[in-house]
Order: sequence, then structure tokens, then C-alpha cells
Amino acid sequence: MISMAKHRLTYREIFSRQLRQSKRIMKHFRDEWIQEWCDENGWTDLFRERYNHYWAFPPGAVMPEPIPSEVLYLIKATKGFCTEEKTWLTSAILISIISVVLSYLLKNPMPIVFAFAFGAVTSAKLEVEEI
Repeated sequence: MISMAKHRLTYREIFSRQLRQSKRIMKHFRDEWIQEWCDENGWTDLFRERYNHYWAFPPGAVMPEPIPSEVLYLIKATKGFCTEEKTWLTSAILISIISVVLSYLLKNPMPIVFAFAFGAVTSAKLEVEEI
């Protein structure tokens, strides 16, 4: 009986790890980009509270404040895609090309269906959540 309880606990741990990994949010900003803006504008002691939520001390302030969302959107528009986003886009493009070739060779639409599903997931992950 004791060994079965250990297995159940292990399965729960595995399931909870998978659940946490599936809810992982894509990082849309490189820390260097935000630090560069802070240095240019006199903000100090930058830290990331959670994904895409950055805080720092404004000039002359004694309490940290969130980096304004307008600034984050401006940085994103200026700098473009980060490394993680480029990886997802490259993967989606490669999978789509391979799927088209496989669908033609196999005379089967399933590879294109898979590519469409992967493209949908990639598109959803690339969307910048509310900042």
C-alpha cells in the first residue's frame, strides 16, 4: 500500500509539472532592452516582478514603479522580436514547409492540419498579453 501512495504522488507531481509548463508565458522583451531604456531615462534598480512586468526606481523616487506600458510597447515596436519569438516563428515556418512537402508526397492532408495547429499555437503565444 505504501508503494502505491508513492506512485500516486509521483504521478501528481508529473501532472503538476506538465500543467505549470503548459501555462508558461512567452517572454516578449529582453532584459537588456529595458535596462537600456532605464539607463537613458535615469531609472535605477530594474527588476522583473513576473513575465513582462518590469519595475524600477524613477529619478528621485524612493519607491519602485512599474515601467509604463506605453514605454514597453514603444520598445517592442523599436526592437522587434526577441530570441524566443524568433525561435517560435522559425519553427512554425519550417514545420509549414515540411508539411506541404509531406502532404504532396503522401497525398494526405494530415501534415497540413498539424502545421495549421502548430501555427495557431505559435500565433497565440506571440500575442503580447496585457501589460
